[in-house]
Amino acid sequence: MSKNLTVLFAPINLVGPVNASIGIAQVLQHFGHRIVFAVRSEWKGKLAIHNFEEEIIGTNVNNDGEGSAKQNVEDFQSLFGNKSRLEKLKCVNKDIVSHLFQEVQENEPFLEDIVTRIKPDVIIADQISLIPSLMCSDIPWVLVMTCNPLSFQYAIDDHKLPPTALGLPTNGDPNEWNKLKKEINESISDEWNQYNQWITSKGIPSLQQYKLITPSPYLNIYIFPEELDYTDIRPLAENFHRFDYFKRSGNEEVFEIPEKLENKSGKLIYLSMGSMGSGDVQLMKRLISILAKSRHQFIVSMGQNGDQYELADNMWGQKYLPQIKVLATVDMVITHGGNNTLTETFYFGKPFLVMPLFFDQFDNAQRVEEKGFAIQMDPYNCTEQQLLDAIETTLTNESFNHKMMKASQRIQKDKNLMKLPKLLQSLVK
Repeated sequence: MSKNLTVLFAPINLVGPVNASIGIAQVLQHFGHRIVFAVRSEWKGKLAIHNFEEEIIGTNVNNDGEGSAKQNVEDFQSLFGNKSRLEKLKCVNKDIVSHLFQEVQENEPFLEDIVTRIKPDVIIADQISLIPSLMCSDIPWVLVMTCNPLSFQYAIDDHKLPPTALGLPTNGDPNEWNKLKKEINESISDEWNQYNQWITSKGIPSLQQYKLITPSPYLNIYIFPEELDYTDIRPLAENFHRFDYFKRSGNEEVFEIPEKLENKSGKLIYLSMGSMGSGDVQLMKRLISILAKSRHQFIVSMGQNGDQYELADNMWGQKYLPQIKVLATVDMVITHGGNNTLTETFYFGKPFLVMPLFFDQFDNAQRVEEKGFAIQMDPYNCTEQQLLDAIETTLTNESFNHKMMKASQRIQKDKNLMKLPKLLQSLVK
């Protein structure tokens, strides 16, 4: 009989990574494993509803139900607006090396105590910065990448693919890629040196220059549909495993089509720009004003700033929606292209339109377009007619619909996330 494991999760303090970790944890919990989350105080009470144990990092508890999403938006305001992708990537990298690095430093004493008390069998960390207390504990640890797998470039050399977070095609010029990578790296030189010095002071070997993490010697897992993966261009080591989704069960959520939208003409479309993208009020107002002229009906994930704008007559929305339930109901999705929404949309086989805002969303949008699954559009610069026409094209394109249905059928048949418990068991043995 397999041993029931105590699994400690240490996700990044962002909505997307925490939601992905919940999806993984629910599968492990189903197989009888004990689940413990080490999260910052604004997540207090939000994991317990899934019957997970919570270990709180820090002492200032913000439990108003909106604290984590609000903080995400405030921390990453520099990513919003009509800036170049290169500018946004430099902002992201500075945030990772400075903001997240500071967070890791603050978390260290709490995590050391948690690891000592909980004595987990396995640690699962979704991070783009190293956590010394976890890596130096002699406990098998798993690196999770919930971003587009191009983001493994923060850990490994990847010369056959373009730089991450710029949305470049995979058939581009490697010489141009190298120039961009050099410029991006040099923009964080000072921050990286400070970060690397701290890492080595904690007993971790010096990182390869400009890398922010190191792959786990035990197991590395990532979330991405097989139909979109890059392994046909560059294979990964044997201890890297891909999963189609880390979808939460959604069993605790309830959703019914609002009476306002029932029996109306047109299709039912879900608009979600993500927990941070929906915080860009000017962008949301722009999209709503355009979509108000569509013949279709819209369910809108309004985000934590949803009280700062109004929806049109052909729309209904709330600050927070049970996305899994909504996706199962609608005819189409308009998304920012975050990895969770992307993979969940593939799970349900819904045709979709991608309007990326920053970071790996650009890579996801480029990949689905070059693989013939969807159209991508610039949410800040597309014209009214371009967006309305793209919706009609997405709904009527037989190739999009057929490919998404076929991918959904494969994903739901394979259920490859069910293989994860055995992989973790093998680490402990």
